[in-house]
Amino acid sequence: MAVDYTVIVLYLAGMLAMGWWGMRRAKSKSEFLVAGRRLGPWMYSGTMAAIVLGGASTIGGVGLGYKYGLSGAWMVFAIGLGLLALSVFFSARIARLKVYTVSEMLDLRYGGKAGVISGVVMWAYTLMLAVTSTIAYATIFDVLFDLPRTLAIVLGGTIVVAYSTLGGMWSITITDMVQFVVKTIGVLLLLLPIAVIKAGGFEGMREALPTSYFEPLGIGGETIFTYVLIYTFGMLIGQDIWQRVFTARTDKVAKWGGTVAGTYCLAYALAGAVIGTAAKVLYPKLPSADDAFATIVKDELPMGVRGLVLAAALAAVMSTSSGALIACATVANNDIWSRLRGSVAKKDENDHDEVKGNRLFILIMGVAVILIAIALNDVVQALTVAYNLLVGGLLVPILGGLLWRRGTVQGALAAVTVGGLAVIGLMWTYGILANEPVYYGLLASLAAYVIVSLATRPTDATVLANWRARLAGQETPTETAPESTDPAPVTA
Repeated sequence: MAVDYTVIVLYLAGMLAMGWWGMRRAKSKSEFLVAGRRLGPWMYSGTMAAIVLGGASTIGGVGLGYKYGLSGAWMVFAIGLGLLALSVFFSARIARLKVYTVSEMLDLRYGGKAGVISGVVMWAYTLMLAVTSTIAYATIFDVLFDLPRTLAIVLGGTIVVAYSTLGGMWSITITDMVQFVVKTIGVLLLLLPIAVIKAGGFEGMREALPTSYFEPLGIGGETIFTYVLIYTFGMLIGQDIWQRVFTARTDKVAKWGGTVAGTYCLAYALAGAVIGTAAKVLYPKLPSADDAFATIVKDELPMGVRGLVLAAALAAVMSTSSGALIACATVANNDIWSRLRGSVAKKDENDHDEVKGNRLFILIMGVAVILIAIALNDVVQALTVAYNLLVGGLLVPILGGLLWRRGTVQGALAAVTVGGLAVIGLMWTYGILANEPVYYGLLASLAAYVIVSLATRPTDATVLANWRARLAGQETPTETAPESTDPAPVTA
């Protein structure tokens, strides 16, 4: 294992070095939070694919393949569909808004007052996403170094918090690009063909497993519908995803670069399911489906290659964790704390070191994430609560604001409140893991949005004019000079 250990240690050291590089580059709020909005198509595509394909997509995707066969690809497939929909239909308009958070978009569209409530919901979602990603370190480091759960979480979490705090989005962007390359080589180019060959090829897999393992809808229609509802729509509105859209140099980069990333996700989904199916042939009686990835890597891959593939799993977890962490800190600082601070003391924002403030919030949120990850046991329930609140509370007012001119701030607030409370109440009634809470919560949110919007006065014409100008990429009278004056865009 010495060669494998060397590969992993060098990878982790490289992540910290890139954090130091990012710290030297991130000199303004725009540079720190959205990489100066200067990413070119290839770097944008790689980093977008990296953040959406995390530990759940890699370890969990292989586990679903082990349990259901090729139809186990549907969870990650739904993520890819969501990224494609976001990129083709919405990303260009989102990129032209030049905001930092989803809540800022809601304030811009509806004329204020929607940001704090939506910010709290989005903060809870990004916090739980960061926590569940951090917990995944325990599984990987246990395979690598046989470390105790708490120490593994602290080790992995500390590295992510360190490079994220140092360089913000620049550090995360560069590390994500490396992680994208490592995942592509480790999972698609190495583990996939080796697993299929070890399992006797596709013919051998068909002979060894029931036919249900090769049926496209074998996982069940209701499960597929739930995946699409939660993950596809979740991709459309998550702060962690939008914050990557904000890094695009142009609206065309956001659209076409995201389309490439979404297509990559579809291929990654199928690869994970095939690897899991091969693992079922090789190890038919594993105690847990989620052990399939670690088992096939540990037992079937040669020295050195094994370390690279485990680094790929670590890369998948780290990219999602760091993206969720900076999203959580951005929402906490910009949408919650800055509003509360502004209501108590009218402090001149020019006197405030915004890079230092955002860096401090990443550090605080990072420590909180590590502590919660150590204390939390049932990560599936925590992530389900977060996604249910996100989709049930925020999907309607966000998409409604983009698609329906008649939507009002009162309708948006009603949608967030009614949808969120309905989801919480239904989870109490049906159970956290039931499908009904997000189904009925989303319908309640839609009904509240339409009814209250039609019953209240239309949004002020000036607000809508400002909104349309921003969507078109035009400067408005209230806008100032661009935040970043760095001359050279990042075109990689």
